[in-house]
Amino acid sequence: MKIVSFDEVINFIKPESTLMVGGFLGVGTPEGIIDKIIEHGINNLTIIANDTAFEDRGVGKLVKNKLCKKVIVSHIGTNPETQRQMIAGELEVELVPQGTLAERVRAGGAGLGGILTPTGVGTIVENGKQVIEIDGKKYLLELPLRADVALIKAKKCDYYGNLVYNLTATNFNPLMALAADLVIVEVEEIVPVGVLAPDEIKTPGVLVDYVVLSRGVR
Repeated sequence: MKIVSFDEVINFIKPESTLMVGGFLGVGTPEGIIDKIIEHGINNLTIIANDTAFEDRGVGKLVKNKLCKKVIVSHIGTNPETQRQMIAGELEVELVPQGTLAERVRAGGAGLGGILTPTGVGTIVENGKQVIEIDGKKYLLELPLRADVALIKAKKCDYYGNLVYNLTATNFNPLMALAADLVIVEVEEIVPVGVLAPDEIKTPGVLVDYVVLSRGVR
């Protein structure tokens, strides 16, 4: 684990990258890193996230600034700009049922070839997907998701990079830390090794490549 500045972090995020971004409606999203991406105008991004939050928060800020070419999310209902860009053909939106999205990320992190789920059978979600029947019941084969970079938000970490999340801000962050080639974490506090109780740690430091200290509590 290496501590870097926001200016250094941006060197690891390139145009055309696929990014996983933790958070649920902006809660548990690394806002400082998002702001730096916007500042540098890094575009044509594919974003994998639970949602596109709001126009002024989280992933929604990337959408509003037209830095995304595609988003893979479970819903866009809180962000009118995402809806507008989708309808106008300016942004590709892949809507995935939330549980399926989480399991596809988990499969990507575990090295699995996919998951089988009954969710979406007989609906438009089924279109273009392989249907497998087991014991008389139909399932969709959903493929795993991985990213070039995972952008994670944690409440605190130690100098080994072990991460502690804040209550529901945990959400997608631990899953995404397993499913990307590079993991960058924005933390509110860095503490000495030994301060964190073992059962507090949700993501072990071995998964973390870089840590940046947040500019303020988020």
